[in-house]
Amino acid sequence: MESREEPTKKPFPAWARSVDQCMHEFRVDISSGLSDVDVQKRREKHGYNELEKQKGKPTWKLVLEQFDDTLVKILLLAALVSFLLILFEGNQFETDIGLSAYVEPLVILAILVLNALVGVWQESNAENALQALKDLQPDKARVIREDLMVSEIPARELVPGDIVELKVGDKVPADIRLAKLTTTTLRVEQSSLTGESTAVLKTTSATTSDDIEIQGKMCMLFSGTTIVNGNCVGIVTSIGMDTEIGKIQSQIQEASMEDHDTPLKKKLDEFAETLTIVIGSICFFVWMINYKNFLSWEMVNGYPSNFTFSIQKCTYYLKIAVALAVAAIPEGLPAVITTCLALGTRKMAQKKAIVRKLPSVETLGCTTVICSDKTGTLTTNQMSVVEFVANGHYPGSLREYQVKGTTYDPKDGGISGWHNEGQMDSNMQSIAEIASLCNDSQVECTLGQFRAIGMPTEAALKVIISGRRDFYPDLVEKSAR
Repeated sequence: MESREEPTKKPFPAWARSVDQCMHEFRVDISSGLSDVDVQKRREKHGYNELEKQKGKPTWKLVLEQFDDTLVKILLLAALVSFLLILFEGNQFETDIGLSAYVEPLVILAILVLNALVGVWQESNAENALQALKDLQPDKARVIREDLMVSEIPARELVPGDIVELKVGDKVPADIRLAKLTTTTLRVEQSSLTGESTAVLKTTSATTSDDIEIQGKMCMLFSGTTIVNGNCVGIVTSIGMDTEIGKIQSQIQEASMEDHDTPLKKKLDEFAETLTIVIGSICFFVWMINYKNFLSWEMVNGYPSNFTFSIQKCTYYLKIAVALAVAAIPEGLPAVITTCLALGTRKMAQKKAIVRKLPSVETLGCTTVICSDKTGTLTTNQMSVVEFVANGHYPGSLREYQVKGTTYDPKDGGISGWHNEGQMDSNMQSIAEIASLCNDSQVECTLGQFRAIGMPTEAALKVIISGRRDFYPDLVEKSAR
């Protein structure tokens, strides 16, 4: 097959162009797809359909970041000076220094090391959890290539211009221009991208404006969203970091590069700076008022001369000043703060919240107002039947049934009062048949968790049917087929 030319580099508003214009732009025919030559050329230009994985920080860098604190630096300096004075005294006077002399600097270093280990452990766990979330991308995609050859390929191998088939339950592998519907309607759940609480009805009609919000692009399917109703065929317009979800990740990565101090860290830095000035001044004053003990001279003709300097006494009084500084510095403060933040992080982890940095726990504690959308954030974005009404046994009468249970687990809850009815009559049989056969959704269980594939409302009806299979197993089997 003759190779087609590449799509142009300039941004192409596929949502504002007709299907024929999109096929012309991407040099592809919806019935035949791309050839292997086309795919190879476009992959060389656009790369693979995958989001960039930000390289995690090496362990040594995480360790160094734990010491990037004014108070910690003061403690390190105090421990270093104390350690050097002990060595200097031992070498200068050739005395045998016991291990007990090193207790002070070793205790300081032990506290700082423990503090750093807790911080590194927490950040490493958070990075691993975030990486696992990033890996939740579609693995496979069904494409039409080489003249009507429909095949399933890894989603990362898609290129702009590929013709992709999608059905209920599929996660959209790239940004796609909807070209053809193979069912009457198509609905997509894209709350993860736009926050919309209900599935969005899609159409093949182009918009009237090039500049429009994501919610207005009714003919576009976006990477990471899910088909909940209907089947379709579309043209891949963007892959990888060029997709809408890729743009969001780029913005997140740029924001993560900006390092803003939390209110707690600012207060601690201010406290450490003030403490440094005060303690440094006092220690210097204490050392200097004892200068006559290690520095002396004689007055000759009104001028000082014959200076005498004692290095031993100078070192002695310097150690006193350093000991005073170490005593004034709260060595346990960094460890106490880290421990408190780690405990807060643990409690948040029990509530399924991922904390990337320990100080962010304190920032969350300072929050007074949180603005968020409800569905999928404060709620589970799951539908469940709470009540249904059927015709009674006598003309004009009705029967109401309360339904317990809020998940997609068929064994969660049940129908109140059902045990008094016994078997179903024709009215109940009709309700069950409609809920079973006019239903495109599925409920699957993965690792003990039940989730819906398709419209949440239809999945709720499916749960009612599957939960009462002992009364009408034939309807359940029809629905499965």
